[in-house]
Amino acid sequence: MNKKIILRDDEMPTSWYNVVPDIPNGLQPPLDPETMQPVSPEKLAAVFPMGLLEQEMSAERLIPIPEEVREIYGIWRPTPLVRATNLEKALGTKAKIFFKNESVSPVGSHKPNSAVAQAYYNKREGVKRLSTETGAGQWGSALSMAAGMLGLECKVYMVRVSFDQKPYRKSMMKTYGADVVASPSPDTNVGRAILEKDPGCNGALGIAISEALEDAATHDNTNYALGSVLNHVVLHQSIIGLEAKKQMEIAGEYPDVIIGCCGGGSNFAGFAVPYVPDYLEGKKIRFVGVEPESCPTMTAGRLAYDSGDVAMMTPLLYMYTLGHDFMPPGIHAGGLRYHGMAPIVSALVRENIIEPVSVHQLECFEAGILFAKTEGIIPAPETCHAIRGAIVEATRDLNEPKTIMFNFSGHGLIDMAAYDNYLAGNLHNYAMPEEEIAASLANLPTVK
Repeated sequence: MNKKIILRDDEMPTSWYNVVPDIPNGLQPPLDPETMQPVSPEKLAAVFPMGLLEQEMSAERLIPIPEEVREIYGIWRPTPLVRATNLEKALGTKAKIFFKNESVSPVGSHKPNSAVAQAYYNKREGVKRLSTETGAGQWGSALSMAAGMLGLECKVYMVRVSFDQKPYRKSMMKTYGADVVASPSPDTNVGRAILEKDPGCNGALGIAISEALEDAATHDNTNYALGSVLNHVVLHQSIIGLEAKKQMEIAGEYPDVIIGCCGGGSNFAGFAVPYVPDYLEGKKIRFVGVEPESCPTMTAGRLAYDSGDVAMMTPLLYMYTLGHDFMPPGIHAGGLRYHGMAPIVSALVRENIIEPVSVHQLECFEAGILFAKTEGIIPAPETCHAIRGAIVEATRDLNEPKTIMFNFSGHGLIDMAAYDNYLAGNLHNYAMPEEEIAASLANLPTVK
């Protein structure tokens, strides 16, 4: 088969797929941090619209995509599925490698799949303003775009280390009309308290989430929007895997291995979950989630109830976690620097359906540069983790004719400072010391 883009204009799905009813042994309910009882929809309605809450708690497998959302999706969807024949040749492998190119969205990543949907449901219920956090800036860019297109205001709390490393992400958000500040910021009580203790704090997604939640709770007509982790975000991202499944059928192929990078879990989960029913029906398929060695949530964390943010304002989620006050190092894959993993991904790891692996950042940048030289697209630092995972699978046995498919979650054209640092020899590998992880896990909330 020659290298080509595989898609049809009519292949965009009309419904999202909800994997929750198909997860063996199900999900544990989110808990109210005050009562330690399952959180009520009424309490969540203070920061989320009811349309999203219904999706969060839904037991329906297929949920229709609103026409207005599909119209906006149509700007870039369906995204292409491409066979990476040049990469295969460079590796000398008999494996077939396909990638789903989510970098063709207006902001260069998979994130608008949920951002547009979240902005739509908030607007439908009369919300005028959204607050959110962002790590590398991909989610902040996506929500800023969606809010601008749907006429909403948007405030983004961007993790400081990425705020400093990725200035053009700020420019994108501002171009779309958003207000962007470095987190921890002087704009919230949470931010001010952290800055008082540590004026040079690099920030973390858990801190930025606390700030965005406080913002939503203290402003009228403002709701909070989360870019990963929650069930409804995975639901929206399922459009990636649904499209890929149709496109692989067109190609006459079926994946032996599905790979994605993992921070909070949304891009990998959205890519993988449409294949979970096949697995449960006996198909031999492997799901490999690749995370940073410096933030090893699934490979070194604990499956437990924990808060999604530093200030413990979120419901407690049953997930793999490094502890809500875990402070990750300032690696360039900012979108993967989160202490927790989506409950859906966590449950699939628990059931031994997803295989988690961790990799160092230098080997990931090496993989990203090889991909750029062979396939022509410069990947985001986060995406380099998925590429590294695909290379490991393809070279495990060069003569094994397996079919590998990975999610190319975003390009790195606004992350070139990271490549400058890598090429200059300024980056190094970092494994989080076991004692630091243990100290963070010691502060998990007590749930009886």
